[in-house]
Amino acid sequence: MSDNDTKKPTGDAQTPPKGAPTDSPAAKVGSEPSNPPAGAKMDNPPAAASGPTGTPPPKPAGGPPPKPQPKNPGFVTAVIDGREVVVKPGTNMIEAAKTVGSEIPYYCYHPRLSIAANCRICLIEASNAPKLVPACQTPMAEGQVIKTTTPKVKEQQRSVMEFLLLNHPVDCSICDQAGECKLQDYYMKYDYRPSRLEGTKALKHKRKVLGPRVVLDQERCIICTRCVRFMNEIPKEPQLGVFGRGSHERIDVFPGNELDSNYSLNTVDVCPVGALLSRDFRFKARAWFLSATPSVCTGCSRGCSISADWMSQDTYRYRPRENEAINKSWMCDQGRLSYRDLNTGRVLAAQVGRRTAARDTVQPALTRKDAAVAAAKALKPLVGSSQLAVLASPLASNEDLLATLTFAKASLGVTTVFVGGRPQGKADHYLMTADKNPNRQGLALVAKGLGLSLKSFEELTTAINAGKVKALYAVGTEVPTDAAAFAEVAAKLEVFVAQAQNESPVTAQATVLLPASAHIEDEGTFTQQDGITQRFRKAYPSKGDASPHWKWATELTRELGGDAAHASARDVWRALSGQVSEFAEFNWDKASPPDREKPGINPLPSGADGRPPGYREFGAPRVRGI
Repeated sequence: MSDNDTKKPTGDAQTPPKGAPTDSPAAKVGSEPSNPPAGAKMDNPPAAASGPTGTPPPKPAGGPPPKPQPKNPGFVTAVIDGREVVVKPGTNMIEAAKTVGSEIPYYCYHPRLSIAANCRICLIEASNAPKLVPACQTPMAEGQVIKTTTPKVKEQQRSVMEFLLLNHPVDCSICDQAGECKLQDYYMKYDYRPSRLEGTKALKHKRKVLGPRVVLDQERCIICTRCVRFMNEIPKEPQLGVFGRGSHERIDVFPGNELDSNYSLNTVDVCPVGALLSRDFRFKARAWFLSATPSVCTGCSRGCSISADWMSQDTYRYRPRENEAINKSWMCDQGRLSYRDLNTGRVLAAQVGRRTAARDTVQPALTRKDAAVAAAKALKPLVGSSQLAVLASPLASNEDLLATLTFAKASLGVTTVFVGGRPQGKADHYLMTADKNPNRQGLALVAKGLGLSLKSFEELTTAINAGKVKALYAVGTEVPTDAAAFAEVAAKLEVFVAQAQNESPVTAQATVLLPASAHIEDEGTFTQQDGITQRFRKAYPSKGDASPHWKWATELTRELGGDAAHASARDVWRALSGQVSEFAEFNWDKASPPDREKPGINPLPSGADGRPPGYREFGAPRVRGI
């Protein structure tokens, strides 16, 4: 062996041991000489050493891709059906799709209830998911691409509709929900195929009375659980549950209980099909025969925003109209059923003379002009006298109170007003208040603006019994005590001019009775307990010879030699509201509900009052995004 064979390399260029792996430290050392000859070119130069002054080595490939930077910081930017959408973080796909005009069908979803995601008709394609995702449950993500009209999505929608209709009875011809039912709408839009069911449908309880106001048809129920979630989450009175399994699953009350909540009729509103029905409205009218008018509930001082559904000159039901500041999407049962006073027991003709069981001195029916003349003639001798009193009802609108109290001050010469109205009632833990008068706050504001002092109803009763008050002009005959008891007191009055909406023992004692319009028969405003002033619209003409309070005040002013030229509630507001500082910022015209722009009577079908067909949880359309 030669010297060259036995000579070992020196320095760092050592040969790796035999059998050592090529990725061992020794192999790396031998393959990377640290001191190359001067001027030599290196095919693979050594990587720069990492350290305080060196460049860090590149990160190895693999792992999730970095999240894209938001296009609009603070918001989520995505694409839905080819259109860019910018929404707040956390907005789900259903609400985001509405902002660009895309409709994603749903049954179980409600924007004010928790997410159940059990109806599965809202499944759509998303770029960041391998399978269809529920749009109600999935929030939008930055850079996401959503498709709602692909063949895969359409087939899913058709399949869900077929499944939901498998055991659903063919009750459309007798169902109260017909005309505003999501099953009908979605069948025509997403299914429209005959049933493939062989055999009989699953039979369940057809008329299950859940409580005093709600009846359930279990065969029509699609188990969306909206009603269960509503009772659990909004009034917090869990009275409904889901029982059974499979095709025999059903909604029902818990054993030994009933659905007796003051908010039970909201379950009828949120039901997307004809399963839950109002026992009051059931079989009364068809949805397509009804017209809807935006109005305000007069059941209590909360002043819930409502839609009043009516036909001809009769109101058939109240439904909550969405108002984030007052009642959101709900209303109590007591207020919902207060519409009955609009239809029955109305004062429809003017009368002169008292009508009691003992005597009947009422003259034949008078014209509106003759009635105004008779009232003015009775009041004129007492103008400016301390024996003349004025009773104002907090059920009258702001326009009515502005006109009548201005008449009382300027033409009758009074400085104080006695407050009438309904008696106090029960309040609950959510919306219903103890004060059953919708405009007590408005009455206080109008009296303050006109410089009139308010006195209690008890003081009026005391004054009449003492003989200090012998004449009374009443704007509304609602009284906070027993009506029959006050009728005995009113019988002592020599002159009693009353503008009344409904008949009562008190109206029977009026020497001149003037029929007054209900709020649904005129335009105007109410100011609810928190000081929020709301507009309501006219639904239909006044019944009989009834006229609004402000119109009677205008005619009486003229008969007593005053000057009043008000031709509408709008004229009253523009002429007199300036005296009330709290009304200064309220724009009477712009505050009107948006679904009626022309003045006067302009009825709309209840399915077209701003809600998409069958969507009963909304009032006027709104955008829930940015």
